[in-house]
Amino acid sequence: MSSRSAFAQLFLARVREFLREPEVVFWVFGFPLILAIGLGIAFRNRPPDRIFVGIVEGAGASPIAATLEADGDFHVEMLAGQEAGRALRLGKVALVVEPAPAGELTQSYRYDPTRPDSILARQKVDDAIQRAAGRSDPVSVSETRISEPGARYIDFLIPGLMGMNIMSGGMWGVGFVLTDMRSRGLLKRLVATPMRRTDFLAAMMASRMVLVFAEMVLLLVFGWLAFGLVVAGSVPTILLFAVLGAFVFTGLGLLAGSRARKIETISGLINLIMLPMFVFSGIFFSSERFPDLLQPFIRLLPLTALNDALRAVILEGASLVTQLPRVGLLLAWGGFSFVLALYRFRWT
Repeated sequence: MSSRSAFAQLFLARVREFLREPEVVFWVFGFPLILAIGLGIAFRNRPPDRIFVGIVEGAGASPIAATLEADGDFHVEMLAGQEAGRALRLGKVALVVEPAPAGELTQSYRYDPTRPDSILARQKVDDAIQRAAGRSDPVSVSETRISEPGARYIDFLIPGLMGMNIMSGGMWGVGFVLTDMRSRGLLKRLVATPMRRTDFLAAMMASRMVLVFAEMVLLLVFGWLAFGLVVAGSVPTILLFAVLGAFVFTGLGLLAGSRARKIETISGLINLIMLPMFVFSGIFFSSERFPDLLQPFIRLLPLTALNDALRAVILEGASLVTQLPRVGLLLAWGGFSFVLALYRFRWT
């Protein structure tokens, strides 16, 4: 047989092998098309993003709110002084406007200059107010640039990155490895050993949880050393949420890899599970920016609960007691995933 003929036969054999696996064909061709269609519909003719602005309650606040709401580009919230600072710190608003005291024309803006949306909000809000005042700029402004640790965008971002790392490490580290072992026939050899399925799956989860936990600690220490991250809450509480997050996402990884036999299959499954959380769970900006209609769904996502809990403890010093509903949600996700994975798991 010539080398060309051998190449052709091997090529055809590989193509036939691929076509005989419907699940692989779907994840390679079908899923990207479904994803493209969904995102295309979601972002087609999409209007410009509204700018979230907080206005400190008091005299002069109502006219400013009316001016901004008439513009149509702003989502305005009337907030008390401390509540406005908290909303800015947690990324719920991009700018805080403090109305000028009675008899004065000085307008005050509070924002984070390291956040592009804050800079844009400052410019557009000031432009709207100046235009409403006659465009001759009779209103002088003062600025409060936030640079102290605990109130910057980087402080908001690091807990989100911690949650994202826990999710990615847990799911890929368990689901992908389990499928790889099955595809190479390694799991089949373990059937003959005196080992319970529960012990094997629990060991898979526990070993990965240790690594995910170490990754989280490394990121937290890096944020402290490189960016001066200030941890307002209890470090043991943060570590507890890291363990809970690792428990949840290693369990989901175990569930995804419980029957998958092809690398292409597990890759598609993991991406399918993680994609909604990448988009909606508030990694890079607050999940409260999404419409109210989606909020019940977003609140049920495990990454949302993990990110919100980490931010509450790190940025606000929240206690474990105040986060018990999120603890319960994470435990429910982790326990359900492990039990279902145990039921569905196959060695081959």
